[in-house]
Amino acid sequence: MDARVVIKIGGGLITQKDSMKTFDTESMESVSIAVSKLSSLGASVVLVHGAGSFGHILAKEWSISDGLVAEISSNQREAVRQIRSDMKELNGFVVSSLAEMGLECESYPPSEWATGTGRVFHGNLEKFNRLANQPIPITFGDVVNMEDGSEFGILSGDDLMLRLSKELPGVTHSIFLMADAQGIMDRPPNERGSRLLSTWSPITNFKSEHKSQIDVTGGISLKIERAGEISQSVDQVWILDGREPGRILELVQTGKTLGTKILPG
Repeated sequence: MDARVVIKIGGGLITQKDSMKTFDTESMESVSIAVSKLSSLGASVVLVHGAGSFGHILAKEWSISDGLVAEISSNQREAVRQIRSDMKELNGFVVSSLAEMGLECESYPPSEWATGTGRVFHGNLEKFNRLANQPIPITFGDVVNMEDGSEFGILSGDDLMLRLSKELPGVTHSIFLMADAQGIMDRPPNERGSRLLSTWSPITNFKSEHKSQIDVTGGISLKIERAGEISQSVDQVWILDGREPGRILELVQTGKTLGTKILPG
């Protein structure tokens, strides 16, 4: 299989996002099975995962996305240290789940190789350029150092997806796994009558839901915006239901599945 697949595993899929440091073993196991099957078919895989309850709660409490605030700087610096530690712990759970399926992985915490936030962060992505028979590279949303007076900031997994999908050679698929919907819905999935959009482009109208009391990286809106940018370079960009990770295989093997395909504007 001549495919290079970049996959974002949403933090809300593999953790209980509103319950501090609660890992969802079963959800991650299902994803690991799908990744193992994909790898066995000869695909080259790159993984990004979100923070969920291992990062967002503490980051929200101490306004980490705002950078250094003098009045609470000591608390913020301690929170940054804790979040980085917690994210490595979460990543360890992810790696262990994949290892149980026979997959060898190598992790790259952004706090150790990236600076800056947003689509213009700095960091060498060459380490993620792997052949199908090499260890799977994994990275994740993290607190990184800044090059200005703000000292620290949050580098979103969605921005990592953007850069990896556009800059690694030969990317054929860029896939975002959601925690609570089949793909992009025309309104929040918990609203009665919401329906799946089979395709989305920047001119599509939909009503999003952003849980600002928990999410510190832009929620579904940022995810969709970055997916739209990726679609300018990658043909197969999809938002899928992470509770049904077998759809990844269906997509890569057949070119279609149940979910939302992202189209360039």
